[in-house]
Amino acid sequence: MRVDEFDFELPEELIAQKPLPVRASSRLLHLDRQTGAIFHHQFTDIVQLLTAGDVLVLNDTKVMPARLLGVKEETGAKVEVLLLKQIEGDSWETLVKPAKRVKPGVTLRFGDGRLRAVCTGVTDAGGRYIRFEYQGIFQEILAELGQMPLPPYIKEQLDDPDRYQTVYARHEGSAAAPTAGLHFTPAILQALEDKGVILTYITLHVGLGTFRPVQAERVEEHQMHAEFFQMPQETAQVLNQAKAEGRRIIAVGTTSVRTLETVVRAQNGRFGACSGWTDIFIYPGFRFQAIDGMLTNFHLPKSTLIMLVSAFAGKETIMQAYREAVKQRYRFFSFGDAMLIL
Repeated sequence: MRVDEFDFELPEELIAQKPLPVRASSRLLHLDRQTGAIFHHQFTDIVQLLTAGDVLVLNDTKVMPARLLGVKEETGAKVEVLLLKQIEGDSWETLVKPAKRVKPGVTLRFGDGRLRAVCTGVTDAGGRYIRFEYQGIFQEILAELGQMPLPPYIKEQLDDPDRYQTVYARHEGSAAAPTAGLHFTPAILQALEDKGVILTYITLHVGLGTFRPVQAERVEEHQMHAEFFQMPQETAQVLNQAKAEGRRIIAVGTTSVRTLETVVRAQNGRFGACSGWTDIFIYPGFRFQAIDGMLTNFHLPKSTLIMLVSAFAGKETIMQAYREAVKQRYRFFSFGDAMLIL
């Protein structure tokens, strides 16, 4: 299957640069994956579109202030470091710009030397392994010196960093937000619970590998980066009961989809408490075992994310829905509008 099959025309002005003033004021495209029928809503209508007994699975990861601006200690040359994932202790896998300036053995300095880092190696993908040196608590230093790591297609500064967090973000560790969840407000979550929709949580720390451009010409040749996930026992019990009773499991975001499908395969068709790393790659031909629906944003052309939603609803159905979204001027990507696939 060729990667080019997942390309589509997207006017640049439809790429949302800022979040809307009110989270829930975004639009919602409802796609019936059986018939291909498309319905246009406001996001607040999700309360009416879901039914009592549905289980909504949300990713409660929290985005780290993972972007660090510093200098090479020897020369003072400026460098930018993006934390991707913690390897062990104070060692991290990172992306560095410009990478050619940072070779193994080079020392970097941030915040007048309050935080220092030594490059210890080069990753297979051209990133850098870095070991940090500091006095105090790393998370507190990072909160003071780090910035929110917005995607590269967002050119404007974010006035309120909390708008790149979900209202239920709890466990810090992501390099990017699980953006399908950005539309929810406490009031909407409460309205869903009042209706009888069951809210439950998993954690997947989103790495930039999820958004990494697919360089291969054929889909099957692409290799996903591994991301850390956790499935709590309480969530596993809720999901197993829903399956047994024939109730719908609806994942909020592709990160939740990937976590659920990873767990159900590792647990022989059931859900169980577990944690680990997943590099599951979902594209057309994949057989879903965990979910009955998903809420997601509109994704980049030729990305692994549009391949995932195409696997769930069918490639032609998704491409038709995307053409309709462009025609109706929906807002795309991280701060854009949402799609509910049922």
